[in-house]
Amino acid sequence: MHATPDLSFGDLTPEFMLDALDATGLRADGRMLQLNSFENRVLQVHLEDGRVAVAKFYRPARWSDAQILEEHAFATELAAAEVPVAAPWVLDGGSTLFHYQGQRLAVTPRQGGRGPELEDPEVLRWIGRLLARLHSVGRRQAFAERLTWASAAPAQAARDWLIEHEAIPPETAPAWDNAARRCIESIQAAFDSLPDLQLTRLHGDCHPGNILWTPDRGPHFVDLDDAVMGPVVQDLWMLLPGPTEGSDAARRQLKAVLDGYEQMAEFDDRELRLIEPLRTMRMIHHSAWLARRWGDPAFPAAFPWFGTPNYWMDQVALLREQLEAMKPKDAPPTLARDEDAVDFDGDGFA
Repeated sequence: MHATPDLSFGDLTPEFMLDALDATGLRADGRMLQLNSFENRVLQVHLEDGRVAVAKFYRPARWSDAQILEEHAFATELAAAEVPVAAPWVLDGGSTLFHYQGQRLAVTPRQGGRGPELEDPEVLRWIGRLLARLHSVGRRQAFAERLTWASAAPAQAARDWLIEHEAIPPETAPAWDNAARRCIESIQAAFDSLPDLQLTRLHGDCHPGNILWTPDRGPHFVDLDDAVMGPVVQDLWMLLPGPTEGSDAARRQLKAVLDGYEQMAEFDDRELRLIEPLRTMRMIHHSAWLARRWGDPAFPAAFPWFGTPNYWMDQVALLREQLEAMKPKDAPPTLARDEDAVDFDGDGFA
C-alpha cells in the first residue's frame, strides 16, 4: 500500500498547543491531557479561571473553514434549543474557529460522563428522545457546506480513491473491487427506492463513543465533526450491536430507541431498509479513511492489521455478506407492534 502524506500534526507539541490556546484568549494553567481521537488532535486543558476545556486541532485539509463553521453553528443552535451538546466558545477575534500558525482550533467546555448502558431499554428510550429533539432542530434548515449521505456517492468516492491510489494488494484488489461495485449498486438501489426521502441535519457519527451519560442529566452528545445531511436512521443504526436480521438483541434495542424517538417526533419506517446500505457504505468508507491516513504515524501504530492481504480478504467476505443483507425483501422492514406479534421477553416487542 502506498502511504499517503502526513497532513501534518508534526508541529503540535505541548508547547505549541498551549501557545495556540493562549492566543485564543484562554490562559491554561499547564495541566493538559490528550484525549482519544485519531482524526483530529484533542486535549483537555485546565484554565487559570478554574474552567476545564477541550481544545480540538482540526486535521489540515480535511474540512474547509466554511464546513467547520457550519458544524459550529449547528452545535450552537442545538445548545440554544437546550439539546445537550458541547457547543464551541467564541474566541478572540469573534469566531468559534481560530487560526494559529497554520493550524485551526476550536474550544468547547468539558462535559464529562461515561458510556451509556445500551442494554438498558430506558437508556435507549432516553437517547431516542434526545435524537428526536436533535433532528427537530436539524429540520429547521439544510446544510449548505457539509456532506450529504443520501446516495451511494460517499461509497463510490471511497472505492474510487482506493483503486486509484493502489491501496489494495494486487492479489485481492479484483475480488474486493467486484464486491464493492456490487454493494454500491445495491446501496444506490436502496436510496432510489425512497425518492421522497426526507433529509435532515444529523450528528452523522452517532456511535456509543460519541454519547456520554451522567446519572443526573442522562445522555449528551459530543463531536459533531461528521455532521451531515441525511436520513435520520443514520443516527440510529450505529447504536445497535449488529444487524437486526436474525438478532433478537439488536431488534429489541432498535425498538427501544424508536419507542423513545416516536414520543417526540415521527419516524418513517421505510428508512429501516437503509440500515444495511448505510452500514455497508460505512465499511467501504472506513477502509478508505484508514488508507488516506496511513501517512500519520498514529495510524500504523493503532491499526497494524490494516492493509494486509488478510484484512482485504476479510473485507471481501464482509461485503459479500452485506450483499445478501441488502437484498430487497418481499415487504419493507418493520418492527412488529401489533397484538399478533410473538413477544420474546414480555416487553411487547417481537
